[in-house]
Parts: sequence; C-alpha cells; structure tokens
Amino acid sequence: MYLIIDGYNLLHVGRLAVALSANDLQRERDRLIDQLSSYRQTKPCEITLVFDGWQGGWATEKKERNKGMDVIFSRLGEKADEVIKRLVKEKGPGKIVITSDRDVARYAEKMGAAVIPSDQFRDRMQMSTVTIEKGTEEDEDERTGMKRKGPSRRLSKKEKRARGALKKL
Repeated sequence: MYLIIDGYNLLHVGRLAVALSANDLQRERDRLIDQLSSYRQTKPCEITLVFDGWQGGWATEKKERNKGMDVIFSRLGEKADEVIKRLVKEKGPGKIVITSDRDVARYAEKMGAAVIPSDQFRDRMQMSTVTIEKGTEEDEDERTGMKRKGPSRRLSKKEKRARGALKKL
C-alpha cells in the first residue's frame, strides 16, 4: 500500500482557519508525522507526505526521510497539489491519495489512483490507534451489527477503488 498525503489538507481537517505562527505550524507538522508513524505501525505502508512551500519555501524542492516516511516541501512558487499530481503520474495506478482538494482528486482518479477524503482518513487513522490499544480489530459491519439486505447495486470503478482503499486503511 502506497499513500500520497496532502499534508496541510490533512493537518487542517475540522479546524477553523486560524493563522499559526511558524513555531506552532512546525509543532503541528511534527505531531502529524508522529500520528502517521503510529499509523504505519498498525498498517504497513509507504507514505509520502507533501506540504506546500510555495509562499515561504526553498528555491528547490526539499525532500527528507522522517520516521520511515518521505516528507516533501514543494519549492517556492509551486503548490503541493502540483507535486502530488506529479507523484501520482510517476508512481502509476494503484496508489492511494489522501486529499480533499477536488482538482487533485479528479486528476488522481483519472490516473487510476484511489482517493480518500482527508476527514475519512483522519477517522480511520484515529480508529486504528484505538483498536491497537484495545488489542482487537473488527470488521466495520460487525462493529455496527448491520447485515446487508436488499438488491445489490453495481459500483463504479471509482467507487470500487475507493472502497478497496478504505478497507486497506
């Protein structure tokens, strides 16, 4: 499983738009990296985390390896969306893109990648850390106690990819 994550998109899920100081922003990025590192312990996967550097970044793209995952800051004048699109194109189909950006999601789906909205991934990530603390992991249908009834409905390829990716997460 290979995840390409829109870093600031995931970082700001469910938050009010509040300007953070540079130190607070760095602290939040580090906390997100810690959470993703914990998630990697429960679900073995490769993660590439992409942050915007287009307003106050470096002249060249900055890549680093942090806690077993690749962290990329886009270069000055380039948005993380462009970097994510490039990574999806380079890595090929079968990848999972975590973003709530519609433009990036449409592009990734065209390239054969599954797209999971940031809020759904955050819920899965938090759920996986809770199940590890409990020591058990149950199927979603078993947890809710629901049995599926009624006529089946064929899913589109896009929906199948997204559901398959969610099951893996």
